[in-house]
Amino acid sequence: MNTHTVTNQSPERVGLDEYEANVALREAVERYDAGWATEALHETGTHVGTAEFQADARRANRNEPVLHSHDRWGNRIDEVEYDPSYHRVIGAAVKAGAHTSAFADPRPGAGVARAAHFMLFAQIEPGHACPVSMTHASAPVIAQHPELAKQWMPRLLSTEYDGALRPGKPGAIFGMAMTEKQGGSDVRANTTHAEPAGDGSYRLTGHKWFCSAPMSDGFLVLAQAPGGLSCFLVPRVLDDGSRNTLHIMRLKDKLGNRANASSEIEYENTVGFLIGEEGRGVRTIIDMVTRTRLDSMLGSLAGMRQATAEAAWHVRNRAAFGKTLIDQPAMTAVIADLQLETEAATSLAMRVARAYDDDAPAEDVAFRRLATAVGKYWVCKRATSHAGEALECLGGNGAIEDFPLAMRYREQPVMAIWEGSGNVIALDVLRAIAREPESLEAFDAEVALAAGVNPVFDEHLARTRSLARDIAADPQPDARARQLVGALATLLEASLLLRTAPDAVADAFVASRLGEGAGFGHLYGALPRGVDAAAVAARA
Repeated sequence: MNTHTVTNQSPERVGLDEYEANVALREAVERYDAGWATEALHETGTHVGTAEFQADARRANRNEPVLHSHDRWGNRIDEVEYDPSYHRVIGAAVKAGAHTSAFADPRPGAGVARAAHFMLFAQIEPGHACPVSMTHASAPVIAQHPELAKQWMPRLLSTEYDGALRPGKPGAIFGMAMTEKQGGSDVRANTTHAEPAGDGSYRLTGHKWFCSAPMSDGFLVLAQAPGGLSCFLVPRVLDDGSRNTLHIMRLKDKLGNRANASSEIEYENTVGFLIGEEGRGVRTIIDMVTRTRLDSMLGSLAGMRQATAEAAWHVRNRAAFGKTLIDQPAMTAVIADLQLETEAATSLAMRVARAYDDDAPAEDVAFRRLATAVGKYWVCKRATSHAGEALECLGGNGAIEDFPLAMRYREQPVMAIWEGSGNVIALDVLRAIAREPESLEAFDAEVALAAGVNPVFDEHLARTRSLARDIAADPQPDARARQLVGALATLLEASLLLRTAPDAVADAFVASRLGEGAGFGHLYGALPRGVDAAAVAARA
C-alpha cells in the first residue's frame, strides 16, 4: 500500500560519537585540564551512540527490576532481578571508570574526565547512574577510615562489575540509606538504632523508606548509636559468605528512574561497622551527599543534552509548511534556547567538577561548597521544563515510548528531588553563607572575573550582591531563599559563558536570562531581538 511508504520522518539517531557531537562538553573538557582523556571519551561517546547500547537502554527501562523476597523453597533471599541489558549498561559505565576513576587516578582534570564519562552514559540510560554516583560518592568517605579502606577501596576503585551477590568479587557497587518514613530529609528524626556487638561491629534494627540499588555490595547508613546519630558501613554479604540481614519489603513504583530499583528495607540485627565517631553521622556522610548532589546536577545536564540533541536531530530532518523545521525562525529560536540552557549548565557543572580535583586550590574548596548546592538546585529545576519543550519539538512522536524523550520527561523531576528537593537545597545555601562566609567570598570572586565585560551582567552582579546582603540581615530569610539561589545560579552561568563561550552564546544568554527579555527566560524560544539564534542552534 502506498500509505506504507515512509517519508518525511527523521532517521534513527544512532551511530554517532556522542562526545564528538557535544561541542560544549568537548570545550569544557579541554578548558578544565582533562584533554588527556579525549581518546577514552571518544570511545565512550562512540559506544553509547551505538544502536546496541541504545537498545539496551530502552530494554532496561521497559523490563523493570523484579523483587524476589523468597526462593522456591520459602527461604528468604531478598534479591532484585534486573534485565541483562541493565547489567550490560552499568558494566560498561564501570569499565570506563564513570564511578571512581577520579580517585583511582587522581591528577589535574580527573574529576572533569570522570564527570564527562558519567554524563555520556547517563545521557542514554539514566537509571544505572544512581548506583554509579553513590559508588563515586562513597569512596572519599570510606578512604578516610584505614581499616575499612583497606578492605573496600580496592573493590571500589576496580573497573570490574558483577551484579551477583557473592563473596570474593573484585569490584563493588555502593549505595546509601538515610531517610525514614517519619522524617524524610530530617534525618535527625531517624529511629533505626545501632547497638555495639562487643566485637567492633554493631547490630542495626529499624527501617529505611528509600534505599536505591538494594543489590549493591555495601551501603552507608545512618542510625542512632548510644552516642547519637552515626554513620555505618553495612555490607550486603558478610565475610563468611552469608548474607547480611537486609529485608527488602517492596520496590518503589516510581515516576522515572525505572531501570533502577529503589526499595523500602528493614534491618533486623543487621551487621554494620561504624565510620567516624558516634554522634557525628551527618558530618561523616556529608561528603557523600555533596558529591551525589554534584552527580544529580550532572545527571540532569545529561538529560538536557539528550533532549536538545534529539530535538535538534528531528527538526533538521523533518519538513513542514514547505520548509525544514530548523529553517523556520520560530523553531530556530526554540532549538537555540534549548542549547543555551544546556551550554550554561555544562559550563557550571564542569567548572564545579574541576573544583573537586585533588589539586584544587583552597578557594575552589570554598567555592564548591556553595556552587554545588546552587547548581544542583538550578540545573535540576530547569531540566524538567527543558525536557517538556524538547519533547514538543518532536510533536506526537515525542509522547511515544518508542522515542527516548518520553522516558526523559519522566526522569528529570527525579533528579530535582534526590539528595534534597528545592527547599532543602535553598535553605542549605543560606546555611552555607551564614556558617561558612568564605564560600560566598569564593563564589563572588569567581563570578566577578567577568565584571566589566557586559553592562547587563554588571547590573545583575550588583543586584545579586545587594540581595545577598539584604537576606543576610533578614531575621527570617527563608522565604527569599529561592530568589537568592536563582540569582546566584544565573550569575555564575552568565559569568562562565562570558569568559569561555562564543560571543553568540554568551550574548544570547545574558540578553535572555538577565536583560530586559529575562521575563521570558522561563519560556523557551521567546528570545529577545538581536540574538543570533542560528549560530547558537548550530552548536546543538
